[in-house]
Amino acid sequence: MTESVKAVEAGEAPVLSAITVLSLLACAAQLAAGYIFAQIWGRKCSSTDRWVLVWLFYDAIVHITLEGPFVYMSLVGTVATSDNILAELWKEYGKADQRWLHSDPNIVSLELLTVVLDGFLALLLVYAIVKDKHYRHFVQITLCVCELYGGWMTFCPDWLIGSPNLNTSNWLYLWVYLTFFNGIWVVVPGFLLYQSWKDLQRSHYALKKQK
Repeated sequence: MTESVKAVEAGEAPVLSAITVLSLLACAAQLAAGYIFAQIWGRKCSSTDRWVLVWLFYDAIVHITLEGPFVYMSLVGTVATSDNILAELWKEYGKADQRWLHSDPNIVSLELLTVVLDGFLALLLVYAIVKDKHYRHFVQITLCVCELYGGWMTFCPDWLIGSPNLNTSNWLYLWVYLTFFNGIWVVVPGFLLYQSWKDLQRSHYALKKQK
């Protein structure tokens, strides 16, 4: 058993270790990559849509490069027994939610769907925005509903049994790992759903005027 897993089970307070810093830097690097890709591919898009592209590229990068390896490790073993740099990153997050360490069937099922479906939809939506395709908001709504459903099903089952797997005893686990890194997948999809609603509303009124 690795030291990070022992620390989780012992309920130790968070320490800003090298792995903690590396994990946060990796997340920042993924966001930076998303921003760069958005500036390259979204040159002809509006400023609002360029920010949407930043999120979509970041979303796809996280699903493919971070959650994809998690699914693989969980299908061939567990994160807790894996020995690689990405496993160490997930062990760090597992200090806040132990289910990610031991191949929880509910988590792995959701992540498998997230990697395959949400990752594909995020990239398809990038294409739809850049090429101004008519199906843009259909894909956007579908992706946002999938993201929100995934977040709900990640936490609701554990809440209903008293959250035995969540460690909320300190600010790092509660506000950074659990709240911030999961909350952005609620706030941003919520914003995009509102954007789709308003755009479809405008299209409806414009069509009525034409008639």
